[in-house]
Amino acid sequence: MPSFDEVLKEAGEFGRFQKRVFFLLCQTGVTFSFLFASVVFLGQAPGNYWCRIPGAAELSERCGWSLEEERNFTVLPLHLGNGSSSGECERLDIAWDASVSCTSPLAHYGNGSVGNLPLTTCHDNWVYKQPHSSIVSEYNLVCGDAWMLDLSQAILNLGFLTGAFTLGYAADRYGRILIYLLSCLGVGICGIIVAFAPNFTVFLIFRFLQGVFGKGTWMTGYVIVTEIVGSDQRIVGIVIQIFFTLGIMILPGIAYLVPTWQGIQLAISLPNFLFLLYYWVVPESPRWLLTRKKGEKALKIMHNIAKHNGKYLSPHYSEITISNEEVSNPSFLDLVRTPQMRRNTLILMYAWFTSALVYQGLVMRLGIVGGNLYLYFFISGAVELPAALLILVTIDRIGRRLPFGISNIVAGIVCLITAFLPEDIPWLKMTVATLGRLGITMAFEIVYLVNTELYPTTLRNFGVSLCSSLCDLGGIIAPFLLFRLAAIWLELPLIIFSILAVVCGLLVLLLPETKGISLPETVEDVEQLSSHFGKCGKKQKHRDTNSYI
Repeated sequence: MPSFDEVLKEAGEFGRFQKRVFFLLCQTGVTFSFLFASVVFLGQAPGNYWCRIPGAAELSERCGWSLEEERNFTVLPLHLGNGSSSGECERLDIAWDASVSCTSPLAHYGNGSVGNLPLTTCHDNWVYKQPHSSIVSEYNLVCGDAWMLDLSQAILNLGFLTGAFTLGYAADRYGRILIYLLSCLGVGICGIIVAFAPNFTVFLIFRFLQGVFGKGTWMTGYVIVTEIVGSDQRIVGIVIQIFFTLGIMILPGIAYLVPTWQGIQLAISLPNFLFLLYYWVVPESPRWLLTRKKGEKALKIMHNIAKHNGKYLSPHYSEITISNEEVSNPSFLDLVRTPQMRRNTLILMYAWFTSALVYQGLVMRLGIVGGNLYLYFFISGAVELPAALLILVTIDRIGRRLPFGISNIVAGIVCLITAFLPEDIPWLKMTVATLGRLGITMAFEIVYLVNTELYPTTLRNFGVSLCSSLCDLGGIIAPFLLFRLAAIWLELPLIIFSILAVVCGLLVLLLPETKGISLPETVEDVEQLSSHFGKCGKKQKHRDTNSYI
């Protein structure tokens, strides 16, 4: 009875059929990156706003003031009389009524002087020149409520974390393509509701759900691709990341062309409905069908793959077996029970956490540093493309460990340098910062590969899922760390990013090198990777390579 890998070799490991499915599912990376980074444009700070004095709206209408004239009568005198106040988070503690003059409204309160008038904190009634340009102006996420913008991104990442566990389990139980299609539908529907949310609470609830379903599309799409190609999946996994980068580059173009946050939200959500057409062109994963004892359906799909690839399966392939079934109910203790497994697990968890926190922090930082946001965002996305090329060039020549460590250390050093570069040379600051983005992107992409290579077959899926969950935890913390520390000193987050990345770079150098050896099959194989690398490498070199997923 042939194994699945043997049948796949005869049907074609990466033929025309797989290339078509691969290209279609890679589009999910584009839309997922839209969701991942959209807060930079959805949450842009309003350019000019102030707190309106009670009764000012009625007086402005009676006097025929423009918004600029109303501002001149309220905020400008406030600033002149109380130099520390900008009128954004506090206002004069007065109220205007019908007795107030249109030509000199503050004269009503004594000689036109405002220096001695009391101030009060503004809790609502802000005026924005562009009231629907972002969720900040839509839901008044300013002053004391500015932290709620951080919350909106943290909630999205919490959705990613929830989706990784719930929809990951569902995909293992009910099928990859079913969960993929339901996730696409969920992202689209929730995205529309988010765009028309009547209040911030509804916005947060459905942004969370959009995160859940968004992670489902990305995760199941990745799994389907890797399960229908041959065992050498390194290039496939890295190219999928390139489509994520393409989405990062496209997003500022969408935001530039669409003037309102609702329009941006719809533009990044509606394309998910197009993925529902994949029902007719993307099959269920034959590997998954075999694990569910549905060998006839799996064999039928394999014949279809062979047909599209111009191959022919032998008639004696009436049944297929699949090896390397996972142990039942793996637990965290299985990942830390032995010394090398424990070391690998703790370092990888920290690497996932750091990569996500620093990467997402650098992305969101573009929204608060000033300058041409659309251009800077595009450039920072474009610089990610060489990351994939550098990985492809280095990992099979000098190994995984050295590029992994160096990319983290470089990212950390560059963040530190950027923090102390002078503000009056913006092009230099931007250029150096993009090198940090390149470094952390390389680290983020390498951790995907290294994580799969450092766990045995029986624990690989569980180990990767658990360690990568720290990625979403880093994403939850990133917005609070960035925006709150930036309020103290704009460059302070870069100092934290620098420390985290350099420590990560040093730690990953303690991981075993996996270049040139087969994937470990047992915990014992993992233990030998570090203590007997040379011997183990020679011993395993001729063994069949197992699937990454």
